[in-house]
Amino acid sequence: MAYPRRRSPVAASPMSQMNITPLIDMMLVLLIMFIVVIPLATHALQVPLPTGKGRFDIAATNTVHIDTRDRLLWNDQALNSQELLNQMASAAALPDQPLIRFEPHPAASYDRSARTIALIKDAGIDTFAFAGNERYRTFDAE
Repeated sequence: MAYPRRRSPVAASPMSQMNITPLIDMMLVLLIMFIVVIPLATHALQVPLPTGKGRFDIAATNTVHIDTRDRLLWNDQALNSQELLNQMASAAALPDQPLIRFEPHPAASYDRSARTIALIKDAGIDTFAFAGNERYRTFDAE
């Protein structure tokens, strides 16, 4: 004998809640697509590091000079930025750091001078001086 079906009052009323399962599925698919499509960050910060010992002798007082053609000179011997960084690191590693005098030519570029000062600072030099500024103490008014 079959039992008659009962109608419950809950089943007879219409459903009033929205089914959000498909919405969540689509959001997850879109999230995965964005993760795959967006490129990774490709920028890099270049930090100069010393690559070895300095090749020139380190005296008690050393002069870093920039000439009119923006060449670097260590005690009147030409070198490039990496070699200057190596010299500075060798000087900074000494127990008694030597005095580093910075003497750019007036026609040297400001950018080269600023980069050289930053390189000296980053190398850890504590005894640093600007030399030759007394020549520019007075200006001729023309």
